[in-house]
Amino acid sequence: MQVLTVDRVSFSYDARVPVLTDVSLGVRRGEFLSLVGPNGSGKTTLLRLLDRIFLPAAGGITLDGRPLTAYARAELARKVAFVPQDAGALFPFTVMEVVLMGRSPHSRGRMFESAADRTVAARMLRLADVEHLADKPVTALSGGERQRVFIARALAQEPEIILLDEPNAHLDIAHQVDVFTLLRRLNRDEGLTVVSVSHDLNLAASFSDTVVMLLCGTVAAAGAPAAVLTEGRIREVFRTNVLVDTHPAGSSPRITLLT
Repeated sequence: MQVLTVDRVSFSYDARVPVLTDVSLGVRRGEFLSLVGPNGSGKTTLLRLLDRIFLPAAGGITLDGRPLTAYARAELARKVAFVPQDAGALFPFTVMEVVLMGRSPHSRGRMFESAADRTVAARMLRLADVEHLADKPVTALSGGERQRVFIARALAQEPEIILLDEPNAHLDIAHQVDVFTLLRRLNRDEGLTVVSVSHDLNLAASFSDTVVMLLCGTVAAAGAPAAVLTEGRIREVFRTNVLVDTHPAGSSPRITLLT
């Protein structure tokens, strides 16, 4: 069953230069979907449309069969959480305070967090491996630590769908795997629907149910990782020679650059 449906959506920042053109795709409930494609192909813009930061110039997006525009902002935030590539850290809030901000869609007029809010926030801190940073100002953290804090904040919304723009940005190899393993566990165990932009084709191949490849604002291919991430298509879309074989530890495709 599709939880998000994108129907012939087009968008441009400048009327003369379209960013997305006639894009259609569906996200199934409980799916892990990765958006891949070259820089400038429209991946981040599509995420922002899914979170209603932007509105389509043409076409429409529905969530659970309702137009995205029919949702009040707080109602939408209880269903969809968005983690941008660089959320920034302008003020020295503590890590716990930042994660508690994710509880605002559930506050229903309360000025202060409840004990239940703090319990949820503490759990998300543990899941994102930043519990030990709870009392530190977010401005004192490394880029990778901040990224995990903002993922924890999004999870604190207790959304049905999480949208992530390059969640592995700024992370070392170990934490890249940790973050994707966390997302996959929440996806499998708790039914969290994940839509993630990734420049790492191997991570997308290993963790995704579905890969959607964008090129010049259109869908070049969509399907299972092995069907989309082929040598010919990667060469055509990314203009890069690669070898694609099967990962020795599983059945997912493995992409190796040829220099």
